[in-house]
Amino acid sequence: MGYFSDGLLGERVKWNAPSFTDDGDDRVTLRLQPKDRVEIIFHRGAKRRTDAFEFVDPYGLIEWAAPDRGVVAVPDPAFIEQHRAALTELVAAWIVAAR
Repeated sequence: MGYFSDGLLGERVKWNAPSFTDDGDDRVTLRLQPKDRVEIIFHRGAKRRTDAFEFVDPYGLIEWAAPDRGVVAVPDPAFIEQHRAALTELVAAWIVAAR
């Protein structure tokens, strides 16, 4: 998360898993269940928002559950290694877009 130096990024436990926040608002949360994968949840907080929102995933890694909530399923550590740069860019772009 070295993209940001504004001091607004934080981390905490949400849904019994690591969650990364921007100015106290949850933005990216890991889902550790089911046990056959880890899911990276891209969201704009716990409650659905009604304002217009659009995010483009140029890598096609995010599966969209809603226009403002997406999931990247991580089946194994090799997936992280293979997509490390894309995932880093997606997380950084998501945090900026979700502000």
